[in-house]
Amino acid sequence: MSLEILFESETLVAINKPHGLLVHKSRIAPDATEFALQLLRDQLGQKVHLAHRLDRKTSGVLLFSKNKEVERQLHQLFRERKMKKKYLAIVRGYTEDHERINYALQHEGKTKEAITDYETLERFAIPLPTTRYSTSRYSYIRLKPETGRFHQLRKHMAHIRHPILGDRPHGCNKQNKLWKEHFGLDKMLLHAAELEFELDKIRYVIKAQPNEVFRETLIILRSQKL
Repeated sequence: MSLEILFESETLVAINKPHGLLVHKSRIAPDATEFALQLLRDQLGQKVHLAHRLDRKTSGVLLFSKNKEVERQLHQLFRERKMKKKYLAIVRGYTEDHERINYALQHEGKTKEAITDYETLERFAIPLPTTRYSTSRYSYIRLKPETGRFHQLRKHMAHIRHPILGDRPHGCNKQNKLWKEHFGLDKMLLHAAELEFELDKIRYVIKAQPNEVFRETLIILRSQKL
């Protein structure tokens, strides 16, 4: 597999991580044989270091450093919440125009503050019957997480009853089944679209286009919109 390189300098490199690719080897998926970290090392012919992580099911901007000192600096930026992250998602139902979700999350026995802002870009109603309704409603949103907790965006959207399409286990099983049966959708529609930060007085804005399945889903929603 050849990774799409979005940006490269003497100290940094960023890729557009495909959906389904693990960032690194993990006991969670012992059957996996390909990992973004090793693939990029092989592709560049040099050692690189992870600056952060994305879920296996999430596509988009994944940042690496080329030396340990820059790795330390990047980790510090993430800890200090100086990394501005933007994600795109397609969710069930009509979301608010803007909303801040301030809902603490638990992981490995610990409860931590978790904050996500989002804005609605488009809304759709399509003639696809759902339970007792003759139509189905969806929203295309941009998310801006202030914190970086495990599965934060997935859990936050499920918490406000607007789960991300294709998400398992946090999503809606009925919607996931509906989209798989009608359109063959079996991927989660969450994409890390942009990463903005300042390092050594240089401002970086790295963007990644959504994958083909994400784009095709938007085409379906726009073409069938009532």
